[in-house]
Amino acid sequence: LPFYSSEKERKHGTEQLLNRQKHIIDLAYSTAQKFILEGKPGKAIPAGLQALRFSIRVYGSYSVDVVPAYLVLAEACIDAGCLMQATTYLSQAQWIVLKTPDCSPAVQYKLHRDLGLLYAAKGNLEQSVHHLANDIYLASCAFGPNTIQTAGGYFHMANIFLRQNKMDIVNSLYAEVSKTKAHLIFIS
Repeated sequence: LPFYSSEKERKHGTEQLLNRQKHIIDLAYSTAQKFILEGKPGKAIPAGLQALRFSIRVYGSYSVDVVPAYLVLAEACIDAGCLMQATTYLSQAQWIVLKTPDCSPAVQYKLHRDLGLLYAAKGNLEQSVHHLANDIYLASCAFGPNTIQTAGGYFHMANIFLRQNKMDIVNSLYAEVSKTKAHLIFIS
């Protein structure tokens, strides 16, 4: 940090630094998400690590504001097949969420989604369905039942039941996804 001659300059400099760090968090997080969506989890991990590093620096190690960085890292690791590392990131995120009684459903649904995807990747389909059911419930609480966030939970759960060849449940869940899509098209 540069030398400031007055308290006002020091305060302004500290605010500017904090704003730059928050910008880096947003940029690194969105870059990691972009790489995940493009199917490039190996490139998402370094961006996610930057988001985590700066989130911890700005918010502290046990702040719920650090959870999104852990979740994006877990997603990238799941997609890259690094399930042990994904487990570590999700455990840390879960611990923070459990220690934050007023944690929003918007954060919790994403944690359960990633836990569901992790258990699916590990082949534990029963635990996967459990977490995806929590994902759907929490997404509905946070965003409403006919939203893209909720539909994502239905979609992932349908894929789990598809692996179990339970086609009646699969068709029902995919119908929920289609109904949400139709609802979104109707609104716009």
